[in-house]
Formats: sequence, structure tokens, C-alpha cells
Amino acid sequence: MNRILLPGVLAAILLSGTPTMAEKNLAPVEMWKSPTCGCCNGWVKHMQSAGYAVKARDVSQDVLSKIKRQAGISDDLQSCHTAKIGGYAIEGHVPEKDIARLLLEKPDAIGLAVPNMPLGSPGMDFGETEPYEVMLVKKDGSTEVFAKY
Repeated sequence: MNRILLPGVLAAILLSGTPTMAEKNLAPVEMWKSPTCGCCNGWVKHMQSAGYAVKARDVSQDVLSKIKRQAGISDDLQSCHTAKIGGYAIEGHVPEKDIARLLLEKPDAIGLAVPNMPLGSPGMDFGETEPYEVMLVKKDGSTEVFAKY
């Protein structure tokens, strides 16, 4: 009986169209954060659970501020950590699904930002939630809402 089911199961897997994590070929994530920030580690786990390889670097606040400025992240958009993926800056607790959309759509932009540290965002999911927006940061410094939660 196993010989009969095995080809059917294999065919169903191959035809399912759902890529495995290896097949997704996800871009690596480089991230800078304060060494004492626990919520940043929560965001790293969120990204890793989606299959991303994240290289987190602990840096001083001065270095982190410099990285944010170099990436084009204005003061009003800043959060506790900054990451880069696929040529884009990711500021703060941006959900993985929005990063995946960004990488798929490839807008002419600096990247995405979730200003501050809203409760309920990835890494800030402590049971309480508050509404927040993911902002698309354009190259001229202007923003538009990319997603709402």
C-alpha cells in the first residue's frame, strides 16, 4: 500500500507550487541595533521564522544614528533598529510580509519604516496592540502609507 501512495504524495508535493524556504532564495538581512534591545531580537526571530538569514550587529547609539542618517531615515521615522535587505533600508518593526512585498514590487524608494515601537508589531508583540502604519520612504524623503495594522 505504501508503494501506491508514495508516488501520489510526491506528485502532490511537486505540483503544490508552494516553494520551500531554500527555493524562496531570500535576500540576506543585515541589521544594526543596541546591544541591550530585546525587542530588536524579537524582530530578528520574526524574520528568521520566515526563512531570512539575519546578521544582527550590536553597535553604539552614535554608530546606529550614523547608519540611520546614511540610509536616509529622517528623525521622525526612526525606531530602535535599522536593517538593509535587497538594497532597501528597513527601519524598525516592519512585518516580514511587507518586506516581501517591497522586494517583489521593487519601488524606486529608500525602503520601509515603522516609526517608534508600536505594540503589536513584530518584536513588540506582548499581547497588547495599537494601530500603526508601515511607511514607504521615497528617495526625496517623502513618505506614503504602504500598509496599515
